[in-house]
Amino acid sequence: MFDNIRADLRAHSGDWAAQGFWVLLVYRFGRWRYGVRPAVLRKFFSIVYKFLFKCVQIITGVELPCEVVIGRNFVIDHFGGIVISGYARFGDDCRVRNGVVIGLKNINEPIAPVLGNNVDIGAGAKVLGNIRIGNNVVIGANAVVLTDVPDDSIAVGVPATIKKRQCPVKERAQEPVDERVTGP
Repeated sequence: MFDNIRADLRAHSGDWAAQGFWVLLVYRFGRWRYGVRPAVLRKFFSIVYKFLFKCVQIITGVELPCEVVIGRNFVIDHFGGIVISGYARFGDDCRVRNGVVIGLKNINEPIAPVLGNNVDIGAGAKVLGNIRIGNNVVIGANAVVLTDVPDDSIAVGVPATIKKRQCPVKERAQEPVDERVTGP
């Protein structure tokens, strides 16, 4: 748990006052309590978690239940109005901004999106349903994503249209290196 907390603090630029960090601190505590033995102690920690979860939800406006699976370097940027379903899953290096909803499309189908690595979600975006978001994806502000998004893409609009990124992260061209020796 403490390694994850240190990593979360680094992901939030070492800012203890970052409300996204507070949310992740409570999230990590909620995940940790599942492994506590004996059961009586775990129940006590569950009560503490539920209290802290509600406090952080009221103060920050972010709902990130401990059932969500998140990868390393998860960043909650610009707190407020963020709702993430407990069924959602995130890869590494994801960023979520204010007003984002990641959740169920239909109440009868309790399946939320699965997001890959290096996904950047713009303010006000909605990502809903049994869909997969690939690696190195940017979801534009206020986009409504209801279908799968392949790797190295951008999703923009309502409903979202999918476009290939011009210069995907993993394939960025290196600047040519001038190997000539220059001297004084």
